[in-house]
Amino acid sequence: MPKTVLITGASSGFGRDTAETLASSGYRVFASMRDPSGKNREAANSLWSQAIDVVALDVTDDNSVQRAVQAAIDKAGRIDVLVNNAGIASAGVTEAFTPSQAGMVFNTNVVGTLRTARAVLPGMRRDRDGLIINIGSILGRVTFPFFGLYGASKFAVEALTESLRYEVSQFGIDVVLVQPSAYPTSMYSSALNPGDTDRAASYGSVGDIPGALFQNFMTMFQSKNAPEPHDVAATLAAIIEAPKGSRPPRTVVGEPFGADAVNELAAPIQQRVLDGLGLGHLATLA
Repeated sequence: MPKTVLITGASSGFGRDTAETLASSGYRVFASMRDPSGKNREAANSLWSQAIDVVALDVTDDNSVQRAVQAAIDKAGRIDVLVNNAGIASAGVTEAFTPSQAGMVFNTNVVGTLRTARAVLPGMRRDRDGLIINIGSILGRVTFPFFGLYGASKFAVEALTESLRYEVSQFGIDVVLVQPSAYPTSMYSSALNPGDTDRAASYGSVGDIPGALFQNFMTMFQSKNAPEPHDVAATLAAIIEAPKGSRPPRTVVGEPFGADAVNELAAPIQQRVLDGLGLGHLATLA
């Protein structure tokens, strides 16, 4: 019987590519997105035409998450894999982002990840099986100036994922992180910009740096050596296919900018912390 996979943020980018990739490999895929009958209708119709189930899911809304998860369970009987892909990017002078904008980023990227995990975990714990893949970022390990708000949310996803990984390991549930680098997806074109434009302007020439960084990324994305976004979907498929207990806690995809080195250095330190707490066994999947 094919595994059932629920993917958030599947209207475009990594989420949509992953939905199509997994469906073509025989998985039962539920591609979730906001407003599939409205602004995302074209994407939803395309996915439906490929025999991919589409469900309305807004990761910032408790009821929406519960309805979507229940709809998938009602149709498929269970959810074997959750891919937490939905997210919002931000770029600009950190001081110029308003508290409400910060709340929006964290509610989507961090609390949204917790909402969906909470919705699927009771069934996974009952079955003593399951896989949750959280899409983090290399910016959850290393910091780029002017990506501080987005990076802060991804640092939070790192901690949330690692703690959850330990807490559910004895139920036979695997929780892992994928850390993509910069890729040409709609995330960049739709990135949140600072709402306090006066503060941004007060930075003078320093405030011009984010725009220059963005232009450099756009130039790189249009070059013949541009990174291939499908790398992420291929990595996710390989993680899902991997035998239970063999999946690495973190996987960098693309140019690491040192995130892979941080992962390697942090792993033994984290294990010593667990051992010191007398909880080393939680690092091994039951």
